[in-house]
Amino acid sequence: MIGKIHHIGIAVKDIESGLALYGAGLGLECAHRETVEAQKVKTAMLPVGDTRIELLEPTEPDSPVGKFLNNKGPGVHHIALEVQDIEAALADLKAKNVPLIDQTPRTGVGGTKVAFLHPKGTMGVLLELVQNP
Repeated sequence: MIGKIHHIGIAVKDIESGLALYGAGLGLECAHRETVEAQKVKTAMLPVGDTRIELLEPTEPDSPVGKFLNNKGPGVHHIALEVQDIEAALADLKAKNVPLIDQTPRTGVGGTKVAFLHPKGTMGVLLELVQNP
């Protein structure tokens, strides 16, 4: 079911500061930037080998990332796992009683299909399933 780690999402208060650290500071290049209006977030993807670091800046304080920053401060927000068939993966997890935030996929960065698993069922870690377009 799981192919590999697709990306690690890091919540930041200011994406430009994040890009300065991860980009200029660590030598990573930003491959893609996008605002995902439905999730109220600006994103920047920085490839690292076969995976990516995704910087997340909330566009609204009441967004999931905004609430995360208010409660926990900047840091790792989620781990995204790549799947080939997100609908089948969600059905399988639901059958195994894994708590889901998303019952059906939504559109993510770069036209991906994404769905989140509830941290209460994943040992406190917010997991995201990602199916590439």
